[in-house]
Amino acid sequence: MTKIAIIQEAPVFLEKQATIEKARSLVGEASKNGAKLIIFPETFIPGYPAWIWRLRPGSDWTVNEAIHRKLLANSVNVYGDDLKPLLNAARENKVTIVCGMHEKDHQHSQATIFNSVITIDDQGNIANRHRKLMPTNPERMVWGLGDGSGLKVIETPVGKIGSLICWENFMPLARYSLYAQGVELYIAPTYDSGDASIGTMQHIAREGRCWVLCCGVAIELGDIPDDLPNKLDLYGEDENWVNPGDSVVVAPGGEIIAGPMHQEKGILYAEVDAERARTAKRALDVSGHYSRPDIFQLHVNTKPQSAIKFE
Repeated sequence: MTKIAIIQEAPVFLEKQATIEKARSLVGEASKNGAKLIIFPETFIPGYPAWIWRLRPGSDWTVNEAIHRKLLANSVNVYGDDLKPLLNAARENKVTIVCGMHEKDHQHSQATIFNSVITIDDQGNIANRHRKLMPTNPERMVWGLGDGSGLKVIETPVGKIGSLICWENFMPLARYSLYAQGVELYIAPTYDSGDASIGTMQHIAREGRCWVLCCGVAIELGDIPDDLPNKLDLYGEDENWVNPGDSVVVAPGGEIIAGPMHQEKGILYAEVDAERARTAKRALDVSGHYSRPDIFQLHVNTKPQSAIKFE
């Protein structure tokens, strides 16, 4: 059995370096408590853009521009030194870290932001970067479309891990791409919450016969900075919880063993066993003996996509 830690804490909103430092500190705390896999929420660095669900895309142009300017400036460059404190924390504590973040495209346009989840191995190296394939509804005002290059299952000391972000978990073919790579610990950083979300996580555990580690976003009104443009118009003074979190750990087959952690902040710990995911497939293995490749086949394009090629 291995201890995992799901971090259900608010970031330092729209402050990249301060949020990374908070993440580094939380890694240290979770590691001291025995965790070997530490998971942060969707776009933890520098915070989920909850305001997009309240702005009018065609009308609130000035407010959108003002917030986006700060978000772009505080998005992560994975090719630079932004993540160095977190990489060092993984190496020093000998832990695997999975962290959601706004990632700025530093290879091409320099201005597109992606909703990314980064896996850092226990040697302090970036083992995988997955960019959200399809931002949902108003999220498209913020993020570009990811590609299939990050649809990978990574071997770690804890087990084989893979990640899908928020409503990607509703995409059957995206899920199947992880099942087919033998995912044992299926990680789902998400802004979604409530009974429907928890039910989805249980379904994935039943369908994929894997552990599902769902890391929810917990935001209180006090976490939103006072200098956010139009804060009082976007959030009422009597609104306490903007998003309740609902992090949960589900065992292969669908049993909830930890959480849901509702309207509270902290670290959700659980003991997991990767072997249990393997043995759970005896009766149902949707990408193995329960598949029908003579009838159904999935083709996944894992090539990185680019708008330009230099000969």
